[in-house]
Amino acid sequence: MSRRCEICGKGDVRGNSILRRGQAKKTGGIGQHVTAITPRLFKPNLQVVHALVGHTHKKIKACTKCIKAAAC
Repeated sequence: MSRRCEICGKGDVRGNSILRRGQAKKTGGIGQHVTAITPRLFKPNLQVVHALVGHTHKKIKACTKCIKAAAC
């Protein structure tokens, strides 16, 4: 099974983890410098919930935003 919300389709998103070094200018330093950029994954907060799909009860993976929206 994929790591994807079955309601809205939200899934993994690629991004970067940026490591910085030095003190920020606004706190009295000479500025921050980027020392490394490494790829990473941002993963959605998926939960397995019991839902009524049609006339049957099923286990589905849903993100917490969809769970909150359905609870109201």
